[in-house]
Amino acid sequence: MNTEKDFSPLTPNIVRALNDKLYEKRKVAALEIEKLVREFVAQNNSTQIRHVIQILASEFALSQHPHSRKGGLIGLAACSIALGKDSGLYLKELIEPVLTCFNDSDSRLRYYACEALYNIVKVARGAVLPHFNLLFDGLSKLAADPDPNVKSGSELLDRLLKDIVTESSKFDLVAFVPLLRERIYSNNQYARQFIISWIHVLESVPDINLLDYLPEILDGLFQILGDNSKEIRRMCEVVLGEFLKEIKKTPSSVKFAEMANILVIHCQVADETKLTNDLIQLTAMTWMREFIQLAGRVVLPYTSGILTAVLPCLSYDDRKKNTKEAASACNHSLMKLVTPEDDEEETDEEEKNDSTVSKDDSQPKTETDSNDMLNASQESVGLSNISFFTPANCDRPQVTLDLDGIVQVLDRHLHDSSTGMMTRIAVLKWLYHLYIKTPRKMFRHTDSLFPMLLKTLSDESDEVILKDLEVLAEIASSPAGQTDPGGSCDNIDNKLVLKVPDCAKPGQQHSSKAADSSPSTPSMNSYFYKFMINLLKRFSLERKLLENRGAFIIRQLCLLLHAENIFHSMADILLKEEDLKFASTMVQTLNTILLTSAELFQLRNQLKDLHTQESCTLFCCLYRSWCHNPVATVSLCFLTQNYKHAYDLIQKFGDLEVTVDFLMEVDKLVQLIESPIFTYLRLQLLDVENNPYLIKALYGLLMLLPQSQAFQLLSHRLRCVPNPELMRTVDESKYLDSKQQMASKRASQTQMDYSELLQHFDRVQSKHLEVRHQRSGRATDHSDRKLM
Repeated sequence: MNTEKDFSPLTPNIVRALNDKLYEKRKVAALEIEKLVREFVAQNNSTQIRHVIQILASEFALSQHPHSRKGGLIGLAACSIALGKDSGLYLKELIEPVLTCFNDSDSRLRYYACEALYNIVKVARGAVLPHFNLLFDGLSKLAADPDPNVKSGSELLDRLLKDIVTESSKFDLVAFVPLLRERIYSNNQYARQFIISWIHVLESVPDINLLDYLPEILDGLFQILGDNSKEIRRMCEVVLGEFLKEIKKTPSSVKFAEMANILVIHCQVADETKLTNDLIQLTAMTWMREFIQLAGRVVLPYTSGILTAVLPCLSYDDRKKNTKEAASACNHSLMKLVTPEDDEEETDEEEKNDSTVSKDDSQPKTETDSNDMLNASQESVGLSNISFFTPANCDRPQVTLDLDGIVQVLDRHLHDSSTGMMTRIAVLKWLYHLYIKTPRKMFRHTDSLFPMLLKTLSDESDEVILKDLEVLAEIASSPAGQTDPGGSCDNIDNKLVLKVPDCAKPGQQHSSKAADSSPSTPSMNSYFYKFMINLLKRFSLERKLLENRGAFIIRQLCLLLHAENIFHSMADILLKEEDLKFASTMVQTLNTILLTSAELFQLRNQLKDLHTQESCTLFCCLYRSWCHNPVATVSLCFLTQNYKHAYDLIQKFGDLEVTVDFLMEVDKLVQLIESPIFTYLRLQLLDVENNPYLIKALYGLLMLLPQSQAFQLLSHRLRCVPNPELMRTVDESKYLDSKQQMASKRASQTQMDYSELLQHFDRVQSKHLEVRHQRSGRATDHSDRKLM
């Protein structure tokens, strides 16, 4: 430094001492500067004061010589002490050169700069707040300083500044938030710790409402929550916990919509191997749960994004039990937000909005005014598999359900083979709920959903299949499906003309239905037959599905859609079935269900006596399809007490090809005759004279069987048939008259052409025989070619 240069009003001795390498001499110079400045203050000579500060800053603090910089820093601190309460008038000139030294490569000099700034701030107190951003920026750098002495000095300064902010009511939060938003994304642990400590302090100050600016820093807080340092994570958890408490206390002032997307992002785990991500996800899911419960329908437009985050968590195991429970609560609460009003057409909603404009003008705007709509079309995985919110039409204040986005998310999870069982169940529950609450809008998506719902019937889980059947049953029975134009669905055979049973025509809807229950009375729409046709096609293509789950599926459908509807429609469809082997197998399955399932008790009773024209019509419908399987046809006749016709059928069995499978079916029928289902049939054996064809039919079955266990069982039963002479009573004539009257009454009610039914049986069996011969011919031809 040029010692001959004029530094007045600083004396040469002061200048020389400030440049000295010894701290003690620089300290002596600082005391002289303090005395000099005090004199200027007493004289009210602000010009000289500024001149002294300017010299100390430019000629010393910003000098190239390290000792000069140290002298300048201690000199500036001395000026501040001398100025006292008036230091606020000169803070910009005092602070800026000191902050510049924070970037010095010499750690000792950075320490002196920190010490100097501490003295300046200590004197100025609240007057430094207009320069808070500058101070915060400098301190955030020192918080990550590698030198422990510098870090220690910066912590002292940090505590002092926090005290000043806490006791002041003039803190400019608006000016500070942009800087906080920028620095919160630092990856340095010490810088993160510094940021979190400041957020905690500001959040605790009653006069500072940091909650208003939470949307701007929430993402950064979740980033910090993933820090490797346990201490920093703990601090961040405390801060987030305090914010959540405040949100619960004052939900009306919370900007839920602006933070919804942030939570959706952090509810999704990008790297499951990183343990800190579990904490982030659990915290975000907990916040999401509270948001849904507190904000209500405000979050409804974001349903598809929330579901994207929530649904996968429902399949977590016990290692993530808390996250799973929080996700389940989110899912349940979100589902309750969807109501029938969401099924209103847009035109209806617009009219409603127009009618309430005058009322809305007098009300303050709510969160829903600036709601964003969700774009849930992200298909990638990891962090990129995040649904983002895009701005909606701000002119529309009405909260709307983004049904298209929701269906897209649900459909994507059904298609994903890696989706867990509980997630699939939740998806199906959502679809069922949407069909119940918003049927008109949901039926627009039915054609696209239908194939996947049918495919889901092959799921490994019975619970998934049950929920899937509930959805399909609701689609098939919903009155909203009546308006369907009859478009194609999964390759439906348009040539097939189906007969709708009188008791289940589309116009006969059940008058009332519980809001969240499956239908229990006949109710048909265009999707009912689409469903039945496609279900049978699926059974035809997937024989394992029919074998393993066929009975289970059909029994559940009988509960959901009324057994008569199911059996009547399937019989109609099977009548046109070209694959005769499948038709026979399917009839055998349906017949077993009809005769053994508790769910079919009412239908069995309806067919047992054939008292009504409807029951006779149903019998004829079933009979024509049951002819694909001779033994099933006989069992149907036994069920309906058509014993003479059963005997006539058995007489024709001699013309059929008796195979091992055929004999096994007869064997099963014998077992069924011994079951509780046919108790009434066995009791009728007591009345030998009035049931001769029953006995003849049973003897016919006995003659068909080889001498097997079933043969012995039936033979033993028939040996128990009593002698008719022993069964006569005194009033036998009256009894016979009564039986004849009952038989006459039944004949008059039914008026069935049994000869035509027998002819139909012959035609069906001829087709089966022809098909078997063709197959046999092809097999022989193939064998001959192989030998050649």
